[in-house]
Amino acid sequence: MAKITTVDQYINAHTAWTVQLKLLRKLLNSFPLTETIKWGAPVYTLEGKNLIGIGAFKNHYALWLFQGALLKNNTELLVNAQEGKTSALRQIRFDKDSVIQPEVLSKYISESIELSKEGKIIKPNLKKAIIIPSELTDHFEKDKDLRKAFSGLSTGKQREYSEYIIQAKREETKRKRIEKIIPMIKIGAGLNDKYKNY
Repeated sequence: MAKITTVDQYINAHTAWTVQLKLLRKLLNSFPLTETIKWGAPVYTLEGKNLIGIGAFKNHYALWLFQGALLKNNTELLVNAQEGKTSALRQIRFDKDSVIQPEVLSKYISESIELSKEGKIIKPNLKKAIIIPSELTDHFEKDKDLRKAFSGLSTGKQREYSEYIIQAKREETKRKRIEKIIPMIKIGAGLNDKYKNY
């Protein structure tokens, strides 16, 4: 898929949800938010802060509320898409049977805007220790350049690579993942760099 640089491109690339994504876009653009593309998807910001995003997937589409865990008055539709991983991010998920109700969603958007204006934010816990899997440290013993390159990565990149290996259930999958990431580590790239806009 070509790199997404506009919201129109994003919507057109997700033909199963075109009508629904246009409705969400229209609703979000009725608020004093700035529309942009980040991580290849539509994001709506307020004074430079990421507030709400739109995501489209095979079986569902969603509104992402970057500080959704702060909401107190409008919480019924919120779900944590990555339980245990995300402390602030929440989503409102829709499927083929969902009906978009602008008057309901507007309450979530309005509360998100108010919280942002008040300066409320949940900061990520960046001090969490990184557990480097033994499958990776075994390679450090054999390849000093790999160890040096890994040590030179940012904490976030080290964590991404470590979790990528840990999350694999089968040994064969871990082995394939390590083969894939070794060249990336050596050039100083992050696991998800290709999805980020610079």
